[in-house]
Amino acid sequence: MTIQLIAGLGNPGAKYDKTRHNAGFWFVDELARRYNASFNFEKRFSGEVCRIVVKNQPIWLIKPTTFMNLSGVAVRQLADFYRIPVEQVLIAHDELDLNPGTVRLKHSGGHGGHNGLRDLHAHMTKDYWRLRLGIGHPGDKNKVHDYVLSAPSLNDSIAITNAIDAAADSIELITAGDMQNAMQQLHGRT
Repeated sequence: MTIQLIAGLGNPGAKYDKTRHNAGFWFVDELARRYNASFNFEKRFSGEVCRIVVKNQPIWLIKPTTFMNLSGVAVRQLADFYRIPVEQVLIAHDELDLNPGTVRLKHSGGHGGHNGLRDLHAHMTKDYWRLRLGIGHPGDKNKVHDYVLSAPSLNDSIAITNAIDAAADSIELITAGDMQNAMQQLHGRT
């Protein structure tokens, strides 16, 4: 099963550009950069959208402009319009439970308290693929909100960027549906 749609989760606006919660946006921005594509706002999809071609396969990229907590609306609108089954959707998002620099590919599962994933579950089944980009945890659950909405340290930023680069390097395997080899490549990183 190939991937036809990659959604990066984050919050729109300059205020949030450099915050950890926007790691999903950073990933799709990197894909657009590598494939010479530009995002344009599409009102009917409640987000910024572009299309890239990976090994002759067209892939939609979206950055919802609905804010993190309403991410499912935009993803569902685009998926429904182009009749993309949920199994062919990849969601790139920040992951508190992984250290900065860690990236994991996963199919389905719970939302783990992530509000963007929670909204996706409300608007579609949870059978999509996930690209989990580690941002680390502040250590105190009462500090999570401020932590995800702040910029990472220089070392964490470098680690997250390296993880995004590794994931982008694996995009041909991922979009072709060769998830086993993509997982081996990503999960085997040191």
